[in-house]
Amino acid sequence: MHVSVCEDTGMAGNESVMPEQLQTGWRSAGLWADESLGQAMARAARERPHAQLRFHGAEGERVITLGELHAEGLKLAGRLHALGLRPGEVLAMQVPAGIENAILTQAAAALGCTLLQIVHIYGPHELAHILADSGAKALIVPRRWRNIDYLDRLARLPDLPALAHRIVMGAEASDGMLALDNLPDGDLPEIVHDPDGLAVLLYTSGTTAAPKGVRHSSRSLLAELKAQGLGRKPDDWVLSPWPSGHIAGTLGVLGHALLGRPTILLESWDAALAARLVDRFKVAQMSGTPFHLSGLMEAAEKGGYDLGSFEQFLIGATTVPPALVAACEAAGIRCCRCYGSTELPTATQCVPADPLDKRLGTDGRPNPGVEVRIVGDGGEDLPVGTEGEVAVRGAERFLGYTDPELNAASFLPGGWFLTGDIGRLDPEGYLAITDRKKDIIIRGGENISSREVEELLLQVPGVREAAAIGAPDARLGERICAVVTLAEGAQVTVADIDEAFRRIGVARQKTPELLIVVEEFPRTPSGKIQKAELRRELGASGRLALP
Repeated sequence: MHVSVCEDTGMAGNESVMPEQLQTGWRSAGLWADESLGQAMARAARERPHAQLRFHGAEGERVITLGELHAEGLKLAGRLHALGLRPGEVLAMQVPAGIENAILTQAAAALGCTLLQIVHIYGPHELAHILADSGAKALIVPRRWRNIDYLDRLARLPDLPALAHRIVMGAEASDGMLALDNLPDGDLPEIVHDPDGLAVLLYTSGTTAAPKGVRHSSRSLLAELKAQGLGRKPDDWVLSPWPSGHIAGTLGVLGHALLGRPTILLESWDAALAARLVDRFKVAQMSGTPFHLSGLMEAAEKGGYDLGSFEQFLIGATTVPPALVAACEAAGIRCCRCYGSTELPTATQCVPADPLDKRLGTDGRPNPGVEVRIVGDGGEDLPVGTEGEVAVRGAERFLGYTDPELNAASFLPGGWFLTGDIGRLDPEGYLAITDRKKDIIIRGGENISSREVEELLLQVPGVREAAAIGAPDARLGERICAVVTLAEGAQVTVADIDEAFRRIGVARQKTPELLIVVEEFPRTPSGKIQKAELRRELGASGRLALP
């Protein structure tokens, strides 16, 4: 059992550092490898060159082998090197899931650049912060994708001195931009060996208004993938429904690149297409949210598709309804709950052999190399069965945030990361997440900062005060509900908020879908809005019985 109540050994003032004995143990267990992502990709391409990556999008089906993908990645890396990109510099891309995304991932790893994948929905508001915070030297985008005009998005960015190159995919580019296909060829130097360096940077919303930069090394990402691969057959197909820029989407692409795992990527979520592909390729493994799973089951029943090839469906990223897990059991699908975050991707998970009550009511036991503690506000260990904040550490834990102030508040001595989630451990070591200490809304598996939404709501004409809370939703887990007070004589509708958020340039997922106008908020003695009370009322009745 990987539950730890051991004495902390970290140094004061540098709590994120892992104790040396843990690092030694991870190396001995094969979780920590002494190679960079670029080296690991080259090795995987040699060992499993025929492993397929299949992409299904608006233009139909495209297929590429790992050997072909790696060769394309090296060729692109040479061109980017000729442009001036060097090891350790940040290469940003806002490219939807697909083969081009996978080629860019190979190129960044071969160059030794830090790969920054940005969620495609982020508009100029979020994009400007991420590029400035990361110090990205180059940004790669398509011209258009679905209804997104990326050239317009780039035109609305402020001046960013560190951003030397704005690169557009294809052979055409506007003034001040480069066309990716027209970059001159160049030679690639020897692949960089730096397993501890910053390999991947992802931005996630949380308690802060602006997205947080999460830093991962080659070691941490390889450790996560090795833990994922335990017990799996190497030729089993995996289907990834996750977008690029989400940790699960990044791991979907890396699973093919580093393990040679046959993988199917979807341009965007399509339940009917996913059900057909599961049946066609006899997909054995998939992860997703309740939104993905419920849609998949409905589509399979409607279209007559067989989902019986699933050895397990790993479900998490939001509250998991026990009724959905039970429905999967009735359909012969072993649904296994899991818990993790961008900072430590898979902390705990159930496995198909676990008893049904554990898979219904818990988020599983710690993965190999991961330890879990339940702590009080002072960082002290709490008894088994007691609810408290979940603290984790492990071989796959991130290096830290880009913001030093966040790091200071996020770690306990010994490398323990404070997740901000509330949970309890049972006597068998199973973790159950019961609440969130963080003030975030999880919509369809995406973390959305309530504070950021509130700050944006205050820019809507007529809004005096605002609170953003999660309204329970059977498919998405939560939708954003704006609770507001208005200036005297003002009237505000959901449509008004939608128009204002569009004008600001905010990701659509952050736009409130429900609006409740109140005369006044419930408050603490210090005057703070009691958002827990708002959530309680909305969850119990679907409305707010407030003045």
